[in-house]
Amino acid sequence: MPEPVTLHPPGPTPAPTQAGPWRLVRHASPSSVEARLWNGWLAASAQPSPFLRHEWLQALHEQGCATPETGWTPCLLTAHAADDDDLTRPVGGCVSYLKTHSYGEYVFDWAWADAYHRHGLRYYPKVVCASPFTPVPGSRLLAADAGVRAALLHELTSLAHDAGASSVHLLFPAPDDLDAARAQGWLLRQGVQFHWRNRHDATPGAAPYADMDDFLASLQRDKRKKIQQERRRVREAGVTLHCLEGDEIGSDDWDAFFRGYVNTYRAHGSPPYLNRGFFEQVGTTLRPHWLMVQARRDGRILASSLIGIDREHGVAWGRYWGCDEHIPCLHFELCYYSPLQWCIEQGFRRFEGGAQGEHKMARGLLPVSTGSAHWLSDPRFSEAVADFLSREGRHVGGYLDELRERQPFKADREP
Repeated sequence: MPEPVTLHPPGPTPAPTQAGPWRLVRHASPSSVEARLWNGWLAASAQPSPFLRHEWLQALHEQGCATPETGWTPCLLTAHAADDDDLTRPVGGCVSYLKTHSYGEYVFDWAWADAYHRHGLRYYPKVVCASPFTPVPGSRLLAADAGVRAALLHELTSLAHDAGASSVHLLFPAPDDLDAARAQGWLLRQGVQFHWRNRHDATPGAAPYADMDDFLASLQRDKRKKIQQERRRVREAGVTLHCLEGDEIGSDDWDAFFRGYVNTYRAHGSPPYLNRGFFEQVGTTLRPHWLMVQARRDGRILASSLIGIDREHGVAWGRYWGCDEHIPCLHFELCYYSPLQWCIEQGFRRFEGGAQGEHKMARGLLPVSTGSAHWLSDPRFSEAVADFLSREGRHVGGYLDELRERQPFKADREP
């Protein structure tokens, strides 16, 4: 178990920005920030998701998933105008964690930590601005004003200095967050994920896919036949598929899902990041944002996948899966085919398949670039990491070009 790091949030810290001075306040718990304000900033941001809502962060904290005892010491920042003397009118904020390890981030810096260690330096603690255990791109600096975003970044580096942290890491941020970090000289890193886009999202003015068959018809013949064969194997195993949304998901469904979720982690020899209490809490507080896809046989739940959804923006995110029994192709069915079919039926614009996985391309999910931004306090290591990221960026760019040449769609498909 990681050793907790003690964080003593000080009072307001002046942070001069392009728009003038702002006062930044540090909060040691999500409960210290009003949920209504936080969710309002998120809803107004360029790229909101359920995975940065106050309810999500609160559940991670209250259920012991992201706490000092697990190596995640929370520190939420709020920004206040200079004349907000009583600090009752915040205008934006961000969530950060002082971390003693690099687990649960999906932007890998283990080699950086090793380099620090080999030079007799401490890489941990470090500061991470991210949604724990969640590689979902989205807004991180929750402010409409560019000056406030700059002030939040400035305060993150001040937090690192005060805590003796080696660095700050802004993970899977929205483009406007990356622009703010770039303007302050942070180092930018590029990654790759695989997302599905409905036809009307990829090409404005085009018609959305009418149904799953319409989507399959747009794929190359070998890709289409492979998907049809894999779906048929699941049906021939006597499995029926069921999509449950929001209120339709009951306690027994959550129990069955969690049992499979734990089994999946055990199969990989690692403990799960999230516990049953967490899922029980977000199953209630974020009820409208869940789709559960179940595989049943003879009335028994064999496997489940959990998909985050945002009906307002027409976006879905593949997040978790687990099974009690191995059935060939069932993972593909629950994690890709059934969610895609549901998204098409509901007119959703996008389905994000999560981190990594070239195999997703054969299922119609295409490569997209993701980003992160990094600030290192030691100028020597900052220079070395900048050189590494420059070389890595060229490699990732070439990799993306190569992937884009391997389109799974027919050349004559409608745009």
